[in-house]
Amino acid sequence: MKPSTELYKLIKSLTKSEKRFFKLSSSLQSGDKNYLKIFDFIEGQGKYDEDALKEEFKSETFVKHLPSEKNHLYKLILKSLRSYYSEQSISSILKQEIKNVEILYNKALYKECEKFVVRAKEVARDHEKFYYWFELLSWEKKLLEEAYESGEFSRNLDELIEEEEMVIAKLRNLAEYQVVYSKINLIFRSGGFTRNENERKVVEGIADYHLIKGKNTAISTRASSMCYYIKGLCAATNRNFDDSYTFFNKTREILDKNLNIKYDSGQRYVMTLSHLLRCYIDGKDFVKAQALIDDLRGLEGTKGFNSTDITVRIFTITYNLELALFHAMGEFQKSVELIPKIEALEEQFGDKVSKEQEILLTYNKAHSYFGVGDYKKALYYINLVLNDNEQNLRQDIYSFARLFNLVLHFELENFDFLEYIIKSTNRYFSKQERDFEVETVCIKHIRKLSKILSQNERIAVFVAMKEELDLLLQDHNEKVVLEYFNITAWVESKINKISMSEAVKKNLK
Repeated sequence: MKPSTELYKLIKSLTKSEKRFFKLSSSLQSGDKNYLKIFDFIEGQGKYDEDALKEEFKSETFVKHLPSEKNHLYKLILKSLRSYYSEQSISSILKQEIKNVEILYNKALYKECEKFVVRAKEVARDHEKFYYWFELLSWEKKLLEEAYESGEFSRNLDELIEEEEMVIAKLRNLAEYQVVYSKINLIFRSGGFTRNENERKVVEGIADYHLIKGKNTAISTRASSMCYYIKGLCAATNRNFDDSYTFFNKTREILDKNLNIKYDSGQRYVMTLSHLLRCYIDGKDFVKAQALIDDLRGLEGTKGFNSTDITVRIFTITYNLELALFHAMGEFQKSVELIPKIEALEEQFGDKVSKEQEILLTYNKAHSYFGVGDYKKALYYINLVLNDNEQNLRQDIYSFARLFNLVLHFELENFDFLEYIIKSTNRYFSKQERDFEVETVCIKHIRKLSKILSQNERIAVFVAMKEELDLLLQDHNEKVVLEYFNITAWVESKINKISMSEAVKKNLK
């Protein structure tokens, strides 16, 4: 059986501060500390090697029961991290406060207990932590019963019940928004955009839902920010970037005005800015797009945005969108120059990078190299995408990668192989629930081009292809291809015998 790497990954994920805290905590413990020996050895490994670990401590007794020692170390590290972060998140603080309430109540120290309840409830209310607020109300009712038994009737039970009903309503309202969000997020994560009429109807149904369409349906700040975020996601999924901008901008405004909620919703805030950035790129507002990339990177390490998962998210999102920005500007050389830095960070973060962002980065690298005419390098990256067996995630990327693949093989003059992959690509598209014509038109003309050697005849095919694409891309839904690969700029570059970069810049003018 292959040794588990879970302990190795946990140790390698620790920051210098976390390691220092763990070592200090361990120094306060008495007895043998074999786990520290294991910790130090694994920390020094570049790749987990359990055989080397066993060899290093072959003379030690503990190596005979190494799995239990590793498990013990894993739990100690988690315990240390819980202590380290106990004062750094509102949820951790409230959990601790509720534990204090329970301890004081069980010791019949009711007055002291009440002080903790009042203080914790204020924190829960200010941060809209409805689950904790509800639990604290339960403790408050218990304390009220004790007060009644002691002959104190300063607080009315009806007031508590009314407050509890209000909290339950807010909790139920927020939970309903979370369910709606899950539905639209599933469509976005799986396809990136609505691919057919059925999916568009589902998104319209979500956008028409009474909590999303109605006015003043969100009864808390958290719910309100989620409501506008869902509206923005519905618009983005249908590629309506004007509405998308309006709704995501509203989400940002709500969170910026409510810092407690913003700091506790770090991931949603980052995603909100990423969607706004996509709107700027689509609207060709490149100055604001670059400024927003800088704003996003500036969040890293600040309050509410100092966790590893958000650091990784900011890295992948900003670099993916910076590559997309350079592609939209026709600055392909600049995007290529970014790739070594991106790959160094990818290696640093390892499997912490999500599969979705990894696919996007790989696709964008291919696009970058294509833009500078390095078709072999572009094909290398596009093959990484195509050889992935992912069946559910971001099928938009996998679909357009197939179309991009045909263009690359044409540029590399792999004409014999091109006929084979055209058939394969047609089979793939025939199995997809898509109602786009752009792929069919592109494949038809690429097949013609692969069979023509005369330059003049090829130009005639490209001209015909351009005319057909120009007509087709007047359809809002068909235009989605341009976000993944500027097929019209490529066609124009062939007609006018200019570089891809020049063709993109010409279109911008």
